Parts: sequence; C-alpha cells; structure tokens
Amino acid sequence: MNSKIKTKEVDFLFNAILNLQTVDECYMFFEDLCTVTELKALSQRIVVAKMLSEGRVYSDIVKSTGASTATISRVNRSLEYGCDSYSLVFGRMDEESKKL
Repeated sequence: MNSKIKTKEVDFLFNAILNLQTVDECYMFFEDLCTVTELKALSQRIVVAKMLSEGRVYSDIVKSTGASTATISRVNRSLEYGCDSYSLVFGRMDEESKKL
C-alpha cells in the first residue's frame, strides 16, 4: 500500500464508500462526489483492468473502451506491479456472480 495516500481524509472517503449498500446508492454518492468525466475515467480503468486480466490485447481494448494506449499501459503496470487489488475485487465479483 502506498503510504503517500494513507491519510485521515482518504480513510474517511473509503469508510464512506464501505457504508454504501446498493448500486443505486453508489450512483447517487459518486454523482455527488465526482464529475462525469472523473467517473467515466474510473469506470474505464476498471474495465480495462478486467480486459487485461482476461488476456485481451491492447488493440481490442482500445476498440472496445476508447481508452488510450497510455491509460491501458498505466493500468497494466498496476496489474503487474501493484497491490493485487484488481485480482482481489475481480475474484470476489466472480464468486458473487456464481451465487446468482
């Protein structure tokens, strides 16, 4: 974990997010918190991460998401050298979808 981002304010933000209970609550909260551009950028990055984790190639990801190769490369670096949070979340999401 990057100690540069660990602050009381970031903890407060994350605790607020952890208190959201439904997708609709997330929509309302993030609409209040983020600009449309910020929210689209965040959602694009997680979709890119999912596609990279599935072995998709850059050209397919660009075509499918509209993400720049720079964005894809940044996300790929996080997948390769980051905290493995994408794997954690995608694994949990896969388990949840199997229950449905």
